[in-house]
Amino acid sequence: MTNLSDVPVSDIDLYSDEVLSDPYESYRTLRDAGSAVYLERFDVWFIGRFKDVRKALSDWQTFSSDKGIGLNPIINEAWDEALICQDPPVHTERRKMINEVLGPVALKPLADTIDGRAEALSQRLVDMQQFDAVADFAHDLPIGVVMDLIGWPEDVRPSLLKLAEGSWNAAGPDNARMRSGLATLQEMMELITEVYDNNRAIEGGFASRLIEASHQGAITRETAIGMLAGYIVAAFETTISAMASSIWLFADNPDEWNKLRSNPKLAVSAANEIVRIESPLQNFSRWCSQDAEMSDGTVIPAGSRVIVSYASANRDDRQFAQPDRFIIDRKEKMNLGFGHGPHGCAGQGLARMELTAVFTAMAEQISGFEITGQPVRALNNISRAFRSLPANIIK
Repeated sequence: MTNLSDVPVSDIDLYSDEVLSDPYESYRTLRDAGSAVYLERFDVWFIGRFKDVRKALSDWQTFSSDKGIGLNPIINEAWDEALICQDPPVHTERRKMINEVLGPVALKPLADTIDGRAEALSQRLVDMQQFDAVADFAHDLPIGVVMDLIGWPEDVRPSLLKLAEGSWNAAGPDNARMRSGLATLQEMMELITEVYDNNRAIEGGFASRLIEASHQGAITRETAIGMLAGYIVAAFETTISAMASSIWLFADNPDEWNKLRSNPKLAVSAANEIVRIESPLQNFSRWCSQDAEMSDGTVIPAGSRVIVSYASANRDDRQFAQPDRFIIDRKEKMNLGFGHGPHGCAGQGLARMELTAVFTAMAEQISGFEITGQPVRALNNISRAFRSLPANIIK
């Protein structure tokens, strides 16, 4: 057993309202304390330096997902069949089904649809002038494109969006948000199960293909439902978060918007920078299957639960120059906002297409953005997002 007198220890509460509202100073404190820091409040280890996070995400044999990615046993049991809670070779086989829908070949026919929707969205914002960056902007492409791609029945779409927003809370430690998230997650699972059992998915979409694979015996009913649930939560919440954050970041950094207007080809790197500096999914948990030595020599003992922090790694000054600055043409291209290794975000290609299309379209018509009211954060154990963000178009 590790002697805690020999390792960095912290009593920081990463899940308090104060820290969730602005976590980056706490991340810095933990990074500066060591490659791995024992959080005594939660009996977990925090990994926050870029080098160590990237290594942990690659080394699934040591930092395993198959005991769940949450910080409580209830969610880890409930999500047992979700793709993010599987290791290779099971994960590899199941992910092939996702890649058939979200790989480059499959997404290519969607390009014109996404571009057209992005141009229409940009024009609508110009016409509105005053808008909410979440409801009026960020919801448009993820809902319109992803809902069709998956093939959810029209009548369940509004409910799925609302339920997806709070479900990540269930992966946190035992607190009020976690308990609320479990109730939300249960409601979402019941809705998905109803669609599955009554075969109501729209023909040709990802959901109908998963359901058909289940009926043919390639996967179980529970696996199909679990995979659909995992995709819902990730696909909506993360892209919506990045979209809304883009308005906030460009309003606060008008020179960066002017860079994009002068060179629309920077839209791709702008999307990456948004995901770096405001990582939509801040942290996931892993189970340490064997003693793991970090880059500074700290050893995490086998059997430990760890927090692997994408958001902390993406602000690490050991990896990024001026990590707290939003720079759309920064030289350091690699970041972990979409994850890394076997569990790298399966939907990142689609997310990048949506973000790039929107920025390209808006750069042609919009001179800038202003935040016109108090931003409201949607405090969440895992994700970082706005609930509302009043804004104004500068024509």
